[in-house]
Amino acid sequence: MAHNHSHDHSHAQTHNHSHGDHSHAPATFNTAFATSTLLNFAFVIIEVVYAISANSMSLLADAGHNLADVLGLLMAWGASWLLKRETSEKYSYGYKKTTILSALANALLLVATSAIIIYESINKLIHPVIINEWIVMIVAFIGILINGGTALMFMRGKDDDLNIKGAYLHLAYDALISVGVVIAAAIMLWTKWLWLDPIVGIVIVVVILTGTIGLLRDSVNLILGAVPHSVNLAGVRNYLSNIDGVKEMHDLHIWGLSTRETALTVHLVMPDRMLSDAEYEQIHHALEHDYNVHHITIQVEKGHAENPCRTEIVC
Repeated sequence: MAHNHSHDHSHAQTHNHSHGDHSHAPATFNTAFATSTLLNFAFVIIEVVYAISANSMSLLADAGHNLADVLGLLMAWGASWLLKRETSEKYSYGYKKTTILSALANALLLVATSAIIIYESINKLIHPVIINEWIVMIVAFIGILINGGTALMFMRGKDDDLNIKGAYLHLAYDALISVGVVIAAAIMLWTKWLWLDPIVGIVIVVVILTGTIGLLRDSVNLILGAVPHSVNLAGVRNYLSNIDGVKEMHDLHIWGLSTRETALTVHLVMPDRMLSDAEYEQIHHALEHDYNVHHITIQVEKGHAENPCRTEIVC
């Protein structure tokens, strides 16, 4: 009886939260994804044309990285759309996990494009090439405006959603690459130091990889079912164990349903009393607002020795 009550109560509570939580998101980020994808794709075509005419491998490499951005944005946009889709009998949590896969793919894409830039930079270091610095500076400056401007559109959601963070990092780091290209081209214009361009490229890649490691780590952890970085596990455990009447706690699991939502299941051993509806409501409110946990299922047990909980032994 205790188990059924807590199970139903938790799902009714979290279902309502899920819809309320996302009510403001679709319009905002659909516009951001559409605008940034179209602008970046158009800029890739322009950049490739001018990179070839200026004989600039650094600008061509920047165009390649911009193309990776377009692909990454399309993946993130698709995953963000799937996050809003209704659940079905087979997919009881909907398609929320695709946001985690998209975040991982974006991180891997950043690593792959960084490897390409390192390869091109080393190649140019060994075999310097004369380039048209003015074309490079003008086109790269346009890249700063496009990537920097579209990155700002995702800034509001980057701390709440790993998927939005991936899109933000793509655009922000690409703006940084364009800054490096402009600076290198300007110095080369006055000094003719052709080795500066590949050196700046390598430095930028180090900066990109430093920022990508966190995204890669977080997305891999979510795929493996680890406790999300936004959840204070010790705090949750301490809160649950201090609920009035709880003598013991086991089978506590916290994992990410998506890049935005977290689920929790726990068995509470309460031999002397049960939880009221008001107490369930209070527990849900505390876990949701203080510990960033959304989908909560609580099983209450008496803890009799002659009828032990099977999962207590397994887990």
